Order: sequence, then C-alpha cells, then structure tokens
Amino acid sequence: MNKYAIIVAGGSGVRMGTGIPKQFISLDGKPVIYHTIQAFLDAFGDIEIILVLPQGHIDTGEEILKKYFPNVRIKIVTGGETRFHSVKNGLTEVKSDSVVFVHDGVRCLITAELIKECYKTALQKGSAIPAVASKDSIRLRKENKTEAFNRNNVLLIQTPQTFQSSILLKAFEVDYQENFTDEATVVEALGIDVSIVQGDENNIKITKLVDLLIAEKILQERRK
Repeated sequence: MNKYAIIVAGGSGVRMGTGIPKQFISLDGKPVIYHTIQAFLDAFGDIEIILVLPQGHIDTGEEILKKYFPNVRIKIVTGGETRFHSVKNGLTEVKSDSVVFVHDGVRCLITAELIKECYKTALQKGSAIPAVASKDSIRLRKENKTEAFNRNNVLLIQTPQTFQSSILLKAFEVDYQENFTDEATVVEALGIDVSIVQGDENNIKITKLVDLLIAEKILQERRK
C-alpha cells in the first residue's frame, strides 16, 4: 500500500529561547528536521513525505531539503493556526489509498523499527498510536485540591500516529474542536476506536535545550 508521512514542524521556537524554530536547530551536525525525515526514508524507500512548516520559514525548509535531500521529492505545505489545521493542510496532498503517518517534526529520534510497527498495525487494525507507560506518580486536579491517580492507567502518547487514509481523511472533514489535541482524538470523534502500540522511551519531543543534549547523546550511542 502507498505510504505518506505528514511531518508537522510548525513550531516557532519561543519556548526554546533560541530565536529560530527548534526543528531547524543543529543536532549532531545537522538540523533536527533532517533526522526526522531520514528516519522515515530509512523505514520505507517508497514513502512520500509532506513537510508542514510555518509560513515565515518555508525558505529555510527549502534550503535544508536542497542541501540534504536533493534527490528526494518532499512536498512542503504551509501550517495552520493549530495542529489540527496544519495536519488538515497536509492531508490535501494525500492523493491515493494509503497508510498515513502523522509525526511531530521534533521527535527526531524516531526509529525505522517503530515506524514499521505502526505501519503493520495500521494495515491490520486501521490505526496505530504509539504510547509508553508513565513512570511518574500522577495526581488529578479536582476543584481546589488534587488526588492521587493510578499511574498504571496512564499512557503517554507519542507519534507517528498512523492511520489508513480512508479513516483519517474522513475524520478531518469535521470542524475544529478544542479537545482535538492529536489525530487520535479527531478519529475517536467519529466513534472509531484507535489501536495502541508500544512506543519508545527514546522517542522524545525536543522542547527544551536539555532535550537537545539528551538527543545528541542517544544519536552518538546509536552510531556505536
């Protein structure tokens, strides 16, 4: 089946305090977004990649693609007001019956193995949402107090959130709602259950400077 990866890299870099979006920051000598794209190409040589970028940084994205992926056809799409709108923009480039991965551009440590596992599960069950168990104690806010919650019932959701295109395209025909925090919540609004697969503890999202240090160390260990 055809494969599309919608890589959502619409961040502005405000929280990082770097002055440039975190997807363009150098990690192990190459931009963060390079590592993300390369993982999908390593998983499937025939995958079509759709890169969603902020309007003001399209030129930077094009320069990176020209430098690192000169012979790979990667479509750049402008991001929207929210993640929902950015993914919806990316879905306009899905032209055939396929499996669609939606991945955070700054989850640059994603492995080809996890991508393949998501693909296999989505083929069988229609969807695949990677998740890991919480290691921390959990408390829930209730009015003016908090109470303990069993962490064994908590899953931390990762990407790529993966779906058969017929499901995802139908789901994104609806209007945006504030409770749409990821693609799984949009699909569930259709009344469709999603399938969970085991995620990867190293599949972290780069949000702070310390995450870059962790990511660089992991990449160095992988090369060994």
